[in-house]
Amino acid sequence: MITIPSGSNARFCDGRSRRNFLQAGALAAGGVSLADLLRAEAGASSGKQGSVVMVYLPGGPTQHETFDPKPDANAEIRGSFGPIPTSIPGTHFCELLPNLARSHKRFSVIRTLTGMVNRHESFHCYTGRPGGRPEDNEPAGGWPGFGSVVSQLLGPRNGIAPYVDAAPKMSYGPYNNRGTHIGSDKVSWPGFTGPKHVPFAISGKGKADLTLNGIDLPRLGDRRGLLQNLEQIGEAVEDAEIDEYQKQAFGILTSGKMAQAMDLTREPQAVRDRYGTGQPTDASFGGAPQDPQQFLLARRLVEAGVRCVTVAFGAWDWHANREGTIEKLSKKYLPVFDAALATFLEDLDERGLLETTTVIVWGEFGRTPKINPKGGRDHWPKTQSVLIAGGGIQGGRVIGETDSVGGEPVERPVHVQEVFATLYQNCGIDPKTEMVTDLSGRPHFLVDGNYGPVSELLS
Repeated sequence: MITIPSGSNARFCDGRSRRNFLQAGALAAGGVSLADLLRAEAGASSGKQGSVVMVYLPGGPTQHETFDPKPDANAEIRGSFGPIPTSIPGTHFCELLPNLARSHKRFSVIRTLTGMVNRHESFHCYTGRPGGRPEDNEPAGGWPGFGSVVSQLLGPRNGIAPYVDAAPKMSYGPYNNRGTHIGSDKVSWPGFTGPKHVPFAISGKGKADLTLNGIDLPRLGDRRGLLQNLEQIGEAVEDAEIDEYQKQAFGILTSGKMAQAMDLTREPQAVRDRYGTGQPTDASFGGAPQDPQQFLLARRLVEAGVRCVTVAFGAWDWHANREGTIEKLSKKYLPVFDAALATFLEDLDERGLLETTTVIVWGEFGRTPKINPKGGRDHWPKTQSVLIAGGGIQGGRVIGETDSVGGEPVERPVHVQEVFATLYQNCGIDPKTEMVTDLSGRPHFLVDGNYGPVSELLS
């Protein structure tokens, strides 16, 4: 581990040994060692190690008004909007998604996701399993999120944090990454992988609220300021009895790569304008704004070497008990979603990043086939539509088919564990062989049962 004096009055003098300057310390209360993580990265398999961007849609989006329209159903099922053809013959999306329809060759859609539960929590989307209740039978320490597992197994890459939460802090706690469970104020994230594998979290207020395992931006700035004294301490670093991984860990703390990756002003104004500015969502939803700049930030982060980035976009709990009917909400929010996501995928593709970056876009469940008397759709965990792209995923495909009202799978249900197996494989982790150990010492496979990657997406 590495200790770097944190106070502004810290001095380097003959009273402090060179060895003591570099030998002890931790990044978190749980005792994280970046050197250990770097060793883990060096010991990882040399195969493909891609990145994943998980786009969470708080509240659960409607499948009918997005990727699974039912134009032949009754009005109370089909809603107010018609289908439009995509760039793939025979496939249609909702007419409010023209940009994604034109970009369908870049991504595929799963229309028959199963295995989710009726809970307004991001936990299931980030972990692949329900948690927080006795009936969930979680292992000792609780289930870890996908990004935490990737952080533990692969560690940092290119001297930058392996797992970053780019989402704003949302007022409804269970929507947040590292949030709470419904009816509880206990934060269960990151599960049994421990505090050393929490994401580098970016709150909605910007860089002043940056945290990396307990180190805030001012403290990180203090450490970065030590670079001004490198001429004085360089000899100490070279002479100290430390290994190459400890030197790399020191570099992560002082290089400023994370701050540079997060600095959107380094992007040309034309690129920032291309992504757009978005809009807030009604505060009563407790969700996230529609901020396309999150996607630009995600692109910069994976470009810099982050392995897993989480993004939260919008507020999708469209019962019609807040702000208006599903017709009104669709007209207001879907065009921004359509433009922002299509721009993100196009940008990744143009830069060659889509080949190594898997993007998944989903909420905690779908919505009811029947529009309720108020003009909204209610919770529906039996099926939902999921967008998935990149990292070897074949574009232009639709996996599964729902019944005539979009309520249940009738062809090729896809379990959520299959999706996670796909994500792990695209990161270079074998979900059939790799295991992680809970706090009682019991090993667990990364996915349950005999679930494997969604083969239809990869061949």
